[in-house]
Amino acid sequence: QVQLVESGGGLVQAGDSLRLSCAASGRTFSTYAMGWFRRAPGKEREFVAAINYSGRTTNYADSVKGRFTISRDNAKNTVYLQMNSLKPEDTATYYCALDRSIQARTSANPIEYEYWGQGTQVTVSS
Repeated sequence: QVQLVESGGGLVQAGDSLRLSCAASGRTFSTYAMGWFRRAPGKEREFVAAINYSGRTTNYADSVKGRFTISRDNAKNTVYLQMNSLKPEDTATYYCALDRSIQARTSANPIEYEYWGQGTQVTVSS
């Protein structure tokens, strides 16, 4: 059984930083791409960032490019999302997800992801 557990969310002020973590278990973590998505109240789920199995390839939404960095530590079965220069519009519940197949991709399409964490709340005040 695959489990993804996010942590690191919280309440911060605009311009602050946070680092989210997602610990995975139940699957060979190092062979699958991982992604981060978010859902703000009243809005659709949106792609944030993705990283391929090795960590060498990443993909970002335009809205976070240059501010957020996705990384992974395969020895710890953990993926991270470093979020800098946070803005109020970054307020959302953030979810990590594990790709459904072993491919060298960094998909922005949530359909490509099979397992999801429970989410961690990030609130950015102005």
